[in-house]
Amino acid sequence: MSAQPVHYGDSGAPSIPRTQNGVAEALPPADRMEFYREMGQADEHELLGVLRRWWLRATMYADPLPESVRTAVENGTAPGRPAAAVLREAQAAREADSR
Repeated sequence: MSAQPVHYGDSGAPSIPRTQNGVAEALPPADRMEFYREMGQADEHELLGVLRRWWLRATMYADPLPESVRTAVENGTAPGRPAAAVLREAQAAREADSR
């Protein structure tokens, strides 16, 4: 795994509060309901992880990718795997381990 640069543009790092309301306000409406659903289903041990994951996603939305990178992602030619696929696999592995 290698470190990747973070592109914050001219305005500096996005300032999104690490609170449920702060994250919800920073998310697009299409993602906001999923965020609330996951927060509502998380137990006391999962809450921080759910909040952290969605805060990172909101931070990415606040710092859009350069056009060339966005185009590569949309065309499916960017290196790597979709985060959604990795998260689904991790969830499935956790569920399999708990059985």
